[in-house]
Amino acid sequence: MKTARFVAFAATVALVATACGSDATSSGGKALDKLGTAEKQLNLVIWAGYAEDGSTDKTQNWVGPFTQETGCAVKSKTAATSDEMFSLMQTGQYDGVSASGDSSVRMIDAGLVAPVNTSLVKNYADLSSFLKDQPYNSSGGKNYGIPHGWGANYLMYNSKVVTTPPDSWGAVFDANSPYKGKITAYDAPIYIADAALYLKSAKPELGIKDPYSLTQPQFDAAVALLKAQHGLIGEYWNDYTKAQGAFEQGTSVLGTTWQIIYNLAVANNKDLKTVLPKEGSTGWSDTWMISSKAKNVNCMYLWMDYITRPEVQAQVAQWFGEAPANPKACDIIEKTTAGFCDQFKAKDEAFAKAIHFWATPRKKCLDGSGNACVPFSDWIKAWTEIKG
Repeated sequence: MKTARFVAFAATVALVATACGSDATSSGGKALDKLGTAEKQLNLVIWAGYAEDGSTDKTQNWVGPFTQETGCAVKSKTAATSDEMFSLMQTGQYDGVSASGDSSVRMIDAGLVAPVNTSLVKNYADLSSFLKDQPYNSSGGKNYGIPHGWGANYLMYNSKVVTTPPDSWGAVFDANSPYKGKITAYDAPIYIADAALYLKSAKPELGIKDPYSLTQPQFDAAVALLKAQHGLIGEYWNDYTKAQGAFEQGTSVLGTTWQIIYNLAVANNKDLKTVLPKEGSTGWSDTWMISSKAKNVNCMYLWMDYITRPEVQAQVAQWFGEAPANPKACDIIEKTTAGFCDQFKAKDEAFAKAIHFWATPRKKCLDGSGNACVPFSDWIKAWTEIKG
């Protein structure tokens, strides 16, 4: 994904790796005590746009300066979905991953990723506090990753067609909606949380507190709502370009979107509007995580420190279309793209707290309410049933 172009910054500050007695050849499922000599290569699983090397656009290259500085040659594998990320990490062939919350906890529970020693990532201190020590990037009092970037799931609508501006997610669940066949929704099991978030206020008798910590009755209610919604849906999406095109062309007039999709689509359809509904929103916060079988763990630590530098965060945020995890990036972004960080709410902690960031459901409830929550394996099964 990409927004306004941003001229690449050259890396100027070298990260000095402290030599240790013997170089680590695998993370071994434990946090590294101190950095050793870089292993010369790094294998990553990424979302598209997170490790640009100039091959997509010659002005977008932050991998090249990293390799020149550290000696770590980067090879990346793009995953289209969180499920694909999880499967790729199961192979043990990769050193790290840019996981979203609907796969990160799965990876922790499956032993696919190792705890992270945040003291070895000097830029960690500058990252937004509301992204740290969260249910999707920590477990058992240990950190399992370094925050990268984040965003909210908004409700987008075509104001020429949807003439009464919606203020609730109820608009996409209305059984009598006049927009039947032109409503869109995100295509992933984690979307069940969107239904749960709506039901939290629409049916308070269910007692939903956290959309990712659902008892069986709460989960069944969310699934029932989504099965009823299925008849209203014209298209489910996980490819942002398809969602963009559908709103531009008018085949979708109401549904879930990201800020980047709106930014691109509104350029071709001025009737499009977005709103953060009164119930709040779900959203995503991506985390760099280290494989428990990483062969190039030193290079992975060097990468996590490099990718969280303000100048690099500025490049990635604008190219991908997200709020940077390091707010210092905003001072750099403002020099070329005024208002970017305000639009993406990069420094707005109150806004971030209104977002229920994706987190992988466990039987042991993420909100600490007990051990009777529906695990994500059941979410995956239910999503298949919802879509038919």
